[in-house]
Amino acid sequence: MYHYVIVGGGSAGCVLAARLSEDPDMRVCLLEAGPPDDSFFVRMPFGIVAMMRSRTRNWRFSTEPEPNLGGRRLFWPRGRTLGGSSSVNAMCYTRGHRADYDHWAALGNAGWSYADVLPYFKSFENRERGGADAFHGSGGPYNAAELRDPNLLSRIFVEAAVQTGLPRNDDFNGATQEGAGLYEVTQKGGERWNNARAFLRTPGPDGTTPERRPNLTIITGAHATRILFEGRRAVGVAYRRKGTDTTVRASREVLLCAGAIGSPHLLLLSGVGPGEELRRHGIPQVHELSGVGKNLQDHLDALLVQKATTRAGYSLGPLFLWRGIKGLVAYLARGRGPLTSNAAEAGGFARTRPELDIPDVQYHFLPVMQERHGLALRRSMGFGYSLHVCALRPGSRGEVGLKSADPMAAPRIQPNYLSDPEDLKTMIAGVRAARRILAAPAFAPHRGEEIFPGAHVRSDREIEDFIRQRSETIYHPVGTCKMGVDDMAVVDPQLRVRGLEGLRVADASIMPTLIGGNTNTPTTMIAEKAADMIRQANPRPRD
Repeated sequence: MYHYVIVGGGSAGCVLAARLSEDPDMRVCLLEAGPPDDSFFVRMPFGIVAMMRSRTRNWRFSTEPEPNLGGRRLFWPRGRTLGGSSSVNAMCYTRGHRADYDHWAALGNAGWSYADVLPYFKSFENRERGGADAFHGSGGPYNAAELRDPNLLSRIFVEAAVQTGLPRNDDFNGATQEGAGLYEVTQKGGERWNNARAFLRTPGPDGTTPERRPNLTIITGAHATRILFEGRRAVGVAYRRKGTDTTVRASREVLLCAGAIGSPHLLLLSGVGPGEELRRHGIPQVHELSGVGKNLQDHLDALLVQKATTRAGYSLGPLFLWRGIKGLVAYLARGRGPLTSNAAEAGGFARTRPELDIPDVQYHFLPVMQERHGLALRRSMGFGYSLHVCALRPGSRGEVGLKSADPMAAPRIQPNYLSDPEDLKTMIAGVRAARRILAAPAFAPHRGEEIFPGAHVRSDREIEDFIRQRSETIYHPVGTCKMGVDDMAVVDPQLRVRGLEGLRVADASIMPTLIGGNTNTPTTMIAEKAADMIRQANPRPRD
C-alpha cells in the first residue's frame, strides 16, 4: 500500500515523485509504461534524430484522417520512457507568454495567473546565464543552458530576422517574448537534462538522489490499464508488466501524469467520461464527465526548407562524415561539438499583424534540411536549412477518444486542425513572414533553391494548399482534461477530477488553452504547483 500512486513517469510524473517523496513518511509509487531513459541517444542532444524512429521509447501515435489536411494521418511522437517527452524533445526552454496564464485565471482558475505561477518557474530553475533575477531562478534542478556550439547558420537566422524588423531577444522568458534569438536549452554539460535527470537524479540536501529514497518505488515497463475505484473514490491502479496484470493501491491519491493523450485515455478506459463513448465500447461507467478527451489543442506547423550553396550546416550524408566523426570525439571527450545541438537551435516569436498585443507565431530554425520529422532521411543527406512556423493560439479543437476497450490499443486522436478558419489565416501570414526572413540579406552567401513550399507557390491559395498538404505537429498537444469551472472542465483549479475523490490530473492535459510556446517547461511548472496543492491538502500522515 502506498500513499500516492503516480501514473506516468514523464515530465510531470518525475516532478511529483521527487517532491512527494521528500517526506520520508510518504510512500510513493511511480508507474512508467516505457523503459528507463538509459539510452545513449536520449543523453546525446542530437540523438533526437534517432528518438523519432525509436519503437521502444516513442509511442509513435498516429491521428485519424484529418479532414482539413487532405485526409492525412499525422505522425504524433510522444516520449515513452522515464522523463517522457523531455527525453525525446528538442529541449527548447520557453514558458509561453504571461498573457497565457492571466487568461487561465480569467477563465475562473484562481491561483493560475502569471503572478501566481512565476514563483514556481523560478523555484525549479537553474539558469546558467545570468542566474537569478526578477524572472529567473538559480540553484534548482531544472537546468537552462546556452547552446555550447551553435551552428553558423543559426546565428545567421537571428541576423536575418533582425533585418526583417524583429528585435533581437536573448531571453524569451524575460520581460518580453517577442523577437529572435538562439534558444536556451534544457541541457547540462552538453548533455540532455531531461526531467528524470533533473528531478529523480539530482542529489538533495542529504546528498542522496530521489530515485534512491526507500519510500519511492519506480516501476518501468508498467502499462496502466485502469484506475481502481471504490464507489467514487480512486483507490489504486491496475497495470500490465511483461504480460502480467498487477494492481497497486493508494491510500491518499491517484495522480494522473500520462500526458494529453494518456491521461484522458486512461480515464475513459476506467469508466470516467462521456456515457455515450463508454457504452459504445462496453465500458461500465463510473462517473459521467463529458469533457474527458475533449478540448484537444496543438500547434500545427508549416516547414520551409531551403538548399544551401555552402556546407556550413549539418547533414546526414557522406560529405559530413569526417565532421561527424570529429563531432563524436568532441562530444565524448568534452561535451562539445555538433552532437550537442538540439537541432532547433534558433527561433523566435513574432506578430503577423502590427495591431496584435502579443506574438501569434513561433519559429524554430534548423541548420539542416528536414522533412516529416526527420523520418525522410534522404532529405537530410544534402546541405541546407529549415524553418518551422506555427500558429501559437489555435481556435481549432479536437479530441482524444477510444478505438477499443483494449487498454493496450492506441487511442483515437482527432486534432481537427484548421477547423477554425482564423488558424489558416495566421498560418498563411506566418509562412509569408518566414519567407521574408529566409530572403533577407544575411542568408545571401548560403541561399540555394527553395524546396518547400517551392518557388512556384506564391498566392495565398497556393500557400493554403501547401499548408494543407504538408503541415505537421510541432509536438504540443494539451487540453484534454481541462482545468476550469464550466461544465466541460475535467479538473477544478486544484486539479482534482470533478465529482470524484482521491484522483487528480497534473500534466499538459489540464491546460484550458494552449500556451504560446514549447510545453515542457509549463508542464513542469504544473507539476511543481500540483505538489504544493497535494501537500497542503494532506499536511500530515493519517495512515
